[in-house]
Amino acid sequence: MLKPSIPKGTRDFSPLEMAKRNYIFDTIRSVFQLYGFQQIETPAMENLTTLMGKYGEEGDKLLFKILNSGDFMSNVPGAELVNPNSIKLTGKISEKGLRYDLTVPFARYVVMHQNDISFPFKRFQIQPVWRADRPQKGRYREFFQCDADVVGSDSLLNEVELIQLIDEVFRRFGLRVCVKLNNRKILSGIAEIIGESDRLTDITVAIDKFDKIGADNVNKELLERGLSAEAIENLQPILRLEGSNEDKLTRLKTILAASTIGLEGIKELETVFGLTKNLHVSAQLELDLRLARGLNYYTGAIFEVKALDTEMGSITGGGRYDNLTGVFGLPGVSGVGISFGADRIFDVLNTLDLYPAEAIRTTQVLFVNFGESEMTHCLPLVKSLRDAGIATELYPEAAKMKKQLGYANVRNIPYVAMVGETEIATGTVALKNMLTGEQLTVAARQLAATLQSH
Repeated sequence: MLKPSIPKGTRDFSPLEMAKRNYIFDTIRSVFQLYGFQQIETPAMENLTTLMGKYGEEGDKLLFKILNSGDFMSNVPGAELVNPNSIKLTGKISEKGLRYDLTVPFARYVVMHQNDISFPFKRFQIQPVWRADRPQKGRYREFFQCDADVVGSDSLLNEVELIQLIDEVFRRFGLRVCVKLNNRKILSGIAEIIGESDRLTDITVAIDKFDKIGADNVNKELLERGLSAEAIENLQPILRLEGSNEDKLTRLKTILAASTIGLEGIKELETVFGLTKNLHVSAQLELDLRLARGLNYYTGAIFEVKALDTEMGSITGGGRYDNLTGVFGLPGVSGVGISFGADRIFDVLNTLDLYPAEAIRTTQVLFVNFGESEMTHCLPLVKSLRDAGIATELYPEAAKMKKQLGYANVRNIPYVAMVGETEIATGTVALKNMLTGEQLTVAARQLAATLQSH
């Protein structure tokens, strides 16, 4: 018999893992709400007309497409089956796809609901996305994103607040991070200065892989994408600029002196760095000129977050986009947003063992089942604890004590309550601390208060 399996790049999550994931989602959600963001949700699938062409050539290849229902081949002319063209064929057999990210569906949402929205509109979404990528460490085909975006405002205060929000989330996780920043306008200026303005997308897609494939392979890819050897040579010292953020910006002002858009990007970054200076941000802030985030829709500031204490790719990313809603018929709506990669954060927190004990504990007290009369006596006690907000279980069978205590240990339940004939007669509960082995007798009416005090 064929063993059951799941698709590569997807995962099952156990109860313990789900407790950890919910800790991540709840932490991020609470910070989003602290900063005034409101939650929405969009469908798992979107029309391909919504998704295609928004993520660049690379992104389009990674879209999971859904076959039309019914006889999906009936509309395909026979001639196209003899010499099939997969791109043309897809348009006839598939009209929908799984969402690649939450940003494009959000732009579609804003356009469809523009008359019901008050701008600036601050929304957050915590939902899964799908990418037909090659699975590897930290890269999955199905994963959750936790997005926060502000649309309808050009103010750089939004960028500053997103940096603070990022900092607060990772402070709560106890995770040291570096927030890398760049600006697409600076990248546009660089492309202009090296004489390759019309190849900005080629440049950004290639240099975005710098940390993964190294300088030589990036340069090889740039050459394959049609950049001249001279332009690639002129690009090298810019990508290798060293020093403080201020040093890099000062040097860039000279390099991009002839580029109006490049200088505009420098000014924007100077404003962001200046406003964050007195906000006691604990995360490292670093200007990284190799940060490109190869998605076509970014037009201003771009962000990426790396964990400092373990090897992992980007765990948060985002940026400003000025033209995204325009492709859906609503021009002139600027936005800026970030996306927390919950699955990578999950892996990082696992690696560093940063989960607080209370976050992964589901039940606080287990009542031992000694038999029918004891069970009947315990049921109201169980209810009273649950009414007090204390997660409580009553073991369902009168099994051997060793088995019931073993269940408590496996479940990491810190307290076991025992009510036998003596306790029923005296209106008490024997309460055992499973961590210390200590046991005390508590009046039944005081049980909730005793557990809450511990």
